[in-house]
Amino acid sequence: MAGSGHVKKMARHGEAERGLGRNDDGMHTRHVEGVTIRPLRGGDTASVAELFGRLGPRSRQRRFGGAKPRLSDGDLAALARIDGDHHSLVAYLPGDPAPAGMAQLVRDGSAGEVAFAVADVYQGRGLGSLLARELAAEARAAGITTLRATVSGDNPPVVSLLARLAASLHVRWRGGQREFVIGLESRAQ
Repeated sequence: MAGSGHVKKMARHGEAERGLGRNDDGMHTRHVEGVTIRPLRGGDTASVAELFGRLGPRSRQRRFGGAKPRLSDGDLAALARIDGDHHSLVAYLPGDPAPAGMAQLVRDGSAGEVAFAVADVYQGRGLGSLLARELAAEARAAGITTLRATVSGDNPPVVSLLARLAASLHVRWRGGQREFVIGLESRAQ
């Protein structure tokens, strides 16, 4: 996956900044390298469904580990669950009211399981890398020292993204998928 240079280029061309205005529910919205990032609101199934609709069959297979033509109501509820252990960041680009990408974390003590999705039209531009860095920073700030990710065997961009986050990295194969354990302990910001 490309570095943040592509995201900066999108910002220069008006593709990467979307003003959401004041966030009345107290959520922390921020602008990073021209991308607007906000936490997902608990129960916001509409944003999850919108992003899912922007993923092609291959992206869905990579994200969900198999064919996924649609999300059930249960899937939507689970993906939109936000609480003390479930956290998601959503990225928006200018002129595009739909989510461009999402990074999700489910905490388990000092570890967390992570997953990422970027709309097909924005893949390869550094948006996934930006979301991953932001999510890892929030994980570190919350005392999480290890991230886990299960990755489809044919997903080199995410493998590269995860390696860049890691202070240490362990990989094991489970069927056609790789399980990554990413140490965050001593990684500098």
